[in-house]
Amino acid sequence: MNKLEITADKREELKAELATLVAKRPQIAEDLAYARSFGDLSENAEYDAAREAQKVLESRVQEIEHILEHATIIKSKKSDKVVLGSKITLRDDKKEVAYQIVSPVEANPLQSKLSSESPLGLVLMGHKVGDEVEFNAPKGKITYIITEIA
Repeated sequence: MNKLEITADKREELKAELATLVAKRPQIAEDLAYARSFGDLSENAEYDAAREAQKVLESRVQEIEHILEHATIIKSKKSDKVVLGSKITLRDDKKEVAYQIVSPVEANPLQSKLSSESPLGLVLMGHKVGDEVEFNAPKGKITYIITEIA
């Protein structure tokens, strides 16, 4: 199993999500009881929907509990190289982009959180400001220059 590493912010986000999900359990139990009251469960769409909602909720609760139990918090350490937790700025010939390098558990491209195990993340790890890195993107090869590491 890969080592789970998350930021302190992600840990707090997961704790809040877990609390919200746990708070939904009584409502789902009520929905199940209500749907069960309709009788025959073999053709009971409400019961099937309530069971599916329960399954999704419990699956996510287990996933979050597992992450929180097994993850270690990324220690912010100042480095002149790209490491897990680094906030970096890259420039190509068209634009500048900023990312935070995170573990796969908290990667989210919409929030500019790039997995250290993604193709681009793997290429960036260990490089310094001023280094040129080549990345094979789906649309072809892209060359980035690392302009900042924080």
